[in-house]
This record gives sequence, structure tokens and C-alpha cells, in this order.
Amino acid sequence: MEILEYIPDGFTKFFLVLIFSLIIGLEQRRHHINESDELLFGTDRTFTFIGLLAYVLFIADPIHYIPFLSGFFLIGALLGIQYFHKIGQNGNYGLTSTILALLTYCIPIMVFTQPIWLVLSFIVALLMITELKSHFITLSKKASEEEFITLAKFIVLAGIILPLLPHTNISEHIAVSPYQLWLAIVVVSGISYASYLLKKFVFPDSGIVLTGLLGGIYSSTATTVILARKDRQENNSQTVSAIMVANGMMYLRILVLAFIFNQQVAGYLFFPFVIMFLITLALYKFASFKKASSPESDAIVPNSTSSKNPLELRTAAIFGVLFVVFALITDFVLNRYGNVGVTGLAFVVGITDIDPFLLSLLQKKEGIEQMTIALAIINATNSNNLLKMFYATSLSNKINQKKLFINFSVLILSGILMSIIFYLL
Repeated sequence: MEILEYIPDGFTKFFLVLIFSLIIGLEQRRHHINESDELLFGTDRTFTFIGLLAYVLFIADPIHYIPFLSGFFLIGALLGIQYFHKIGQNGNYGLTSTILALLTYCIPIMVFTQPIWLVLSFIVALLMITELKSHFITLSKKASEEEFITLAKFIVLAGIILPLLPHTNISEHIAVSPYQLWLAIVVVSGISYASYLLKKFVFPDSGIVLTGLLGGIYSSTATTVILARKDRQENNSQTVSAIMVANGMMYLRILVLAFIFNQQVAGYLFFPFVIMFLITLALYKFASFKKASSPESDAIVPNSTSSKNPLELRTAAIFGVLFVVFALITDFVLNRYGNVGVTGLAFVVGITDIDPFLLSLLQKKEGIEQMTIALAIINATNSNNLLKMFYATSLSNKINQKKLFINFSVLILSGILMSIIFYLL
């Protein structure tokens, strides 16, 4: 806005330091509202004064920062004295307020040297981390030592191994580089890991429909099998809805993978997969509308696939082997039978784990038409739906078998129609 041009830059920075320091102080006042003032070194005014002191000392020497650094050590010494006094008085060893005061002192140097978006992010992080203490405690109680090992595994997979791998092909006969192979493992594991974390920490007591949604992000096939088996035990009236939701998430999941690895193919798949997702959503709504009302209609499914560790090294190894195998098979079929052979191969592959096949296709940029890749992916999802229909109707309760057969039939016929339209276009 033009009016900002007439406001001196120094005043703007002073105002930002004042406001940010005051906000942190007010937050500390609220956070310690039930505690005695004698046990605190200060809240709103004290934090504001700390920020203003840092501002004055910073502008006194904005080149060498000698007054600013001297003030930092002085404030640190005073806070240290107050901290040891607090320990002696009530045995409280908490350092949060002390560290927050030092961080408040750092606000001016950030305002003067960093872009405003970074300063705002810094302030938001301070407020959020301070206020989410109880949530962090709850989260820590839910997490086991295995959770941190799983996180460490993912960091190793994505942050250490991946950047070190070469981009050259494994061999003349295997047109896949180690980097492409590992990137596929990291992306699929990352999506599954996100579903795993949501299920375990955000929605631990999710109902069966939400379980289907989260499980569909992980694996729609595995989720269909688990929900169908659970239905045979409990005869849950929402099983059909949950399975349709899981299958709808398959289309969104593949679309996300396509945008990550091949934007051109993703563009071809966007409208067909959005339409297929809307069809599954309509089937879910229809099944929900028709469901019989019962106290078990929102039962919990504790053993969903999304609650399992998605980063097992054995799983990653199997995925890597399948990725290479499907890459070899695809090249052979492409060279022997051309594009038509690849689209036909997709129907066969659909009855297996389709992720390795789809990702090997998505990373092919030469030797095959991108439209053919998109059509093959549609065909693979159609045959995969056929497999899931077999699982769902054979494993579920007899009451829901007919409903599942009808819903999957609609889904499969819609997919075939989409494939025909896509082929003709």
C-alpha cells in the first residue's frame, strides 16, 4: 500500500519488535495465570522490556553487534541467577520461560536481518510450541521407542541414502537408475508413513469409514481385505461405505504419485481419476444412506493396515525387486508388442501390487507414448478393482456381499468405460 511508503523503516521495525515481544509476554501471562507472581521473573511487561532493550542495543551498533551481544550475556546472567533462585525456592527445574526470554531478546536481530515471513514463522513457532505442551506430553505417551526408530529409518531412506545414489542406469538391460528405484521406494513409503502417523496419533479411535479413508492412502487392496474380514466377524453396516472410501483414495493416491514423477501423465489422468473418485464418493454416499441404523454402525477397526509399520526393510526390498522386474517386463513387452502390449500387460499386473508397475511406467520418459502410460494405469486400476471385488465378496458377511458386488461392478464398468473413452480420444 502507498501509505506504507511514508512510514519510516525504523519505526516499522520498532513497532514489530514491540508487538512481537508483547505477544510472547501475554502468552506467558496466560500460560502461568494460576501461578504465583513470586515464582516468575516476569510476563507481559518483562518480555516487552527485554525485546525493547535488545532493539536499543542492536541499533547502537548494527555492524559489529557488540552492545547487542553484551546485553545478551547480561540478560543471560540475570536469568541464570533467577533460575537457580527458583530451583532453591520451589525445586522447579523448568527452563522453558528462561529460554523463551532469550529467544525474545533475539527478535530485533531477526527483524533487521531476515525477511518478514521468516520472522513471522519464528514468532508462530514460539507461540505454538509453548502452547502445545500438553499435546506433546500426550503424543509422547502414545509413542513407543519403535516410533523413533521408524522415523530414523525414514530419515536414512530419504535424507542419507537417496542423495548418494547414482543417476545412471543399473545396466544396459535394466533402464532404471538406482536413484529412480530408491526414489520410488521413498515416495511410496512416505505416503504410507503419513497414513500410519495419522491413524496412530491423530485418529487413533477412528470409526470404520475413517479407517477406510486412511487405509486407502496406505493400500486400498489391503484395507479392502481387512475390512471384509472384519465384516464377516461383526456384520458392520458401514463396511460397504468404508471399502468404497478406501478405493476412492486409491485414485487420489495414484494421481499424487503421477504428479510427483510425471506431470504430463498426471495431466492425462487428472479428469478420468477425478471422475472415478467422484463415482466412488457417490457409491459411498449411497451406501451410507442405505445403511441400517445400528449401535455397531461406527465400530472401530483396531487392526487396520494403516496401523502397521510401513517402513519395514523387507517390504522396501520386495518393492525394489518388483520395481526392477516390472521395468524389465515392460521393456520386453514394449519392444515385442509395442504400446498395445503395455496396455494389455496392465490388466495382468492389476491383480498384483500395482505400485511398482505404475512407478516404473511413470518414470519412463522415452520409448513409449505418455498417453499409453496413462491408459495402462487406468487399465491396471480396473483389473485391481476386479481383484478387490473378489476379495470383498468372498471374505465379507453374506448380508453385504451383494451390496459390495453391485458397488464394485459399477466401479469396474465405469473404469472400463473411462478406458474406452480415453482410448478413442
